[in-house]
Amino acid sequence: MNKYVLTIGDPNKNNAGPKAKEDVLYFLKDEGFLPLPLNLKLDPEDRSFGAKLRKVYDVKFKIPRVFKKLKAEVIVLQYPIYSTYLTNNIIKAIRSYTDAKLYLVIHDVETLRLFKDDQNFSQNEIEVFNSVDGIIDHNRKMHAWLDEQGVTTPCIDLGIFDYHNPTELREEYDYDRSLVFAGNLAKSKFLTSKEFEKLAFKLELFGPSPAEKYAENINYQGVYSPEELPEHLKQNFGLVWDGNSIAKCDGTFGEYTKYNNPHKASLYLSSGLPIIVWKKAALADFVIDNNVGFAVDSLTEIDERLESISREEYSVMKKNALAVAQKIRTGEFIKNAMTKLEKVKE
Repeated sequence: MNKYVLTIGDPNKNNAGPKAKEDVLYFLKDEGFLPLPLNLKLDPEDRSFGAKLRKVYDVKFKIPRVFKKLKAEVIVLQYPIYSTYLTNNIIKAIRSYTDAKLYLVIHDVETLRLFKDDQNFSQNEIEVFNSVDGIIDHNRKMHAWLDEQGVTTPCIDLGIFDYHNPTELREEYDYDRSLVFAGNLAKSKFLTSKEFEKLAFKLELFGPSPAEKYAENINYQGVYSPEELPEHLKQNFGLVWDGNSIAKCDGTFGEYTKYNNPHKASLYLSSGLPIIVWKKAALADFVIDNNVGFAVDSLTEIDERLESISREEYSVMKKNALAVAQKIRTGEFIKNAMTKLEKVKE
């Protein structure tokens, strides 16, 4: 069977896709999928006339050239590619030139993440979801939202993102109630909240765009590539939090956690770290069902929770996290979801 995963960017340029998309391709190769490069020079920030002209050229010539002679039975498109125009025309070309089943792996639902009040964008996004043969969404909360919006395409829940992480798993540990947070620090405003100074737990911090000053219990450790970062994850828990407040996950990105699977959770778990999440986050179900950490309403609850967790209780969480790490490191979640999707009858 000829099965492909579309790759969008130019492989000769330094614009490789984010790790989540790279890892989907990496693991699906084990299942017989091949990369299908479109080699599009896509810059979401470039709104110049030249960029628009290039998109028109790509749609009229470059994209059709890829699909015209392609003999494919399955094509996977990783969504979004940050251009509605290109997305619609890639799907149109696949439908025009091939008889392939077209599956979407959702990395972000842009209506939920950025365009909640944009009715036109939302309508187009739902039309995209209804124009394919199958979807892999994040979890049952996202699945339920898609159903509510009128998405009729068969959907399979991923569970959690896989994460290619060749760093040796550490089974030995010191239980010192240490926490780590890794991510884009520019949008992690809760870290600079004055209320953070009242918290006792120590937090190791990694990521770009740090603030000039943090509370004394926060120790900034620098920025590392996704490949290097796991070497530095030796703490007891990984923190998954977003927004401006320590009281709850708020704002656009905080609210989004009610539906998505943050990729940092996979980074932590692939390193064998139990995680701490917001109780209203979609990911809380996974954490509780698998006993790989705990959920809180507010960061102010963490100190008390850490004090109440015995070494034996933590040992169980750690053991469970190591078991999940083995699954995440081998792509079990995307492989299982794709197998289920391929078995769905029309």
